[in-house]
Amino acid sequence: MPPTARSGAIHSNADSAEPLDTPETDDESVETGEEKLRSGIQSIEVGFRLLDVLTHEPRAMMLRDLAQRAGMSPAKAHRYLVSFLRLGVVAQDPLSGRYELGGFALQLGLARLARVDGVKLARIALAELRERLDLTVGIAVWGNQGPTMVHWMESSHPAKASLKLGDVMPLLGSATGLLFAAYLPSSKTAAMLERELADSRRSSHMGGPRTHEEVERVLADVRRHEAARVEGMLLPTIHAFCMPVFDSTGELALGIVALGHEGAFDIRWGGEIDTALRECAQKLSYELGYSATPR
Repeated sequence: MPPTARSGAIHSNADSAEPLDTPETDDESVETGEEKLRSGIQSIEVGFRLLDVLTHEPRAMMLRDLAQRAGMSPAKAHRYLVSFLRLGVVAQDPLSGRYELGGFALQLGLARLARVDGVKLARIALAELRERLDLTVGIAVWGNQGPTMVHWMESSHPAKASLKLGDVMPLLGSATGLLFAAYLPSSKTAAMLERELADSRRSSHMGGPRTHEEVERVLADVRRHEAARVEGMLLPTIHAFCMPVFDSTGELALGIVALGHEGAFDIRWGGEIDTALRECAQKLSYELGYSATPR
């Protein structure tokens, strides 16, 4: 149990007119049985708005600003903060009076990260996406030999792609490879990149960039769109997207892939597939503890 904070440590003139222990009026007081289970506890959801604001704000906050952002009065916010302080979910600077997330919030986050399995979460999310849009989708991670397919689900009209689990994707000839080349440290990708560039210079049939300058332009485009896209590069008539999923440290954890035949696959930036796969990747990154803004 986190250390207990005394309510006397909280000081705000804005709150002095209202007792700290005034109970919230909750809808659950007039609900019973199944109705109560369905509706939940309103006061918990209201109080959570304060924690949500603190989670997305990189600095400690004054009570009035925190309350305003959470959409409640300072007096109401103060009562919730009393309980959050006692539980260690919130901490208060004794000099400035500003609030921030407390030690127990950190323990909750660490416990979640210790239990989370990115590939498992991605498999569940992609199964829902495949059912909704009838896409061929997959998951790639960085392995000993390069970007490796570790999960694959075909649509009802599977693309004639000779891909299978365990396949290592080329860095320069696939959406998956381009994504990993764009986001991984060069120390991981340099040797594989040099081999592929040498191969491309020897063969006139290989697509993709052929010089370091061309590589940098392509990878810069991937970073600009925060996704990789290819049109018939690795396999003729097959288009593909690959979206990044980041972990709590901001590192690339995995890539989620969607592919299909030209003419039946929306390859547009901002199109249905791009939007759906991007939203899926962003949700997975959130589940893995990633934040696009510094905390």
